[in-house]
Amino acid sequence: MNTAMRLTEIRGGCCGYETPFGFLIIEDDGEGITAIHFEGKARDLRRPSALTELAAKQLGEYFAGTRREFLLPLHPSGTEFQQSVWQALIRIPYGETRSYRQIAEAVGNPAACRAVGMANHCNPIPFVIPCHRVVGTNGSLTGYAGGLEMKRKLLAAEEAVCLREGEGAKG
Repeated sequence: MNTAMRLTEIRGGCCGYETPFGFLIIEDDGEGITAIHFEGKARDLRRPSALTELAAKQLGEYFAGTRREFLLPLHPSGTEFQQSVWQALIRIPYGETRSYRQIAEAVGNPAACRAVGMANHCNPIPFVIPCHRVVGTNGSLTGYAGGLEMKRKLLAAEEAVCLREGEGAKG
């Protein structure tokens, strides 16, 4: 058993929450959010913690269009490269998108577009680490763990907030 899993089972929380984007399971290790799963991937949904409750509150605000940035301690488990990609994703401004190539360039490896795609695929904390903001070089929507329809809705919701606030969406 790895350390992160053991910490989650000992000190952390794991709880399911109903959202406008489906039932989500939020996990923490007692110090930071470790995962947000789409429905059907959790073991024990009855252990809310202060961190899972805070994450659920902030996700609710994000889904309602009143939160643009998450203020949560994050502890995603991944390789050094994955961590660098996830940090680059966090830097994509609300309402904007970047291509896999742009993310590869941002992490200092312009040839790593496919590896960026795999890091996106392995993102354990969707929404908060906004992998939905990564699109194909031509602007096309590409894979998303929650499905392309969810990705389309998330991007449209962010664009609507930006338009409502007079900013316009940016690419």
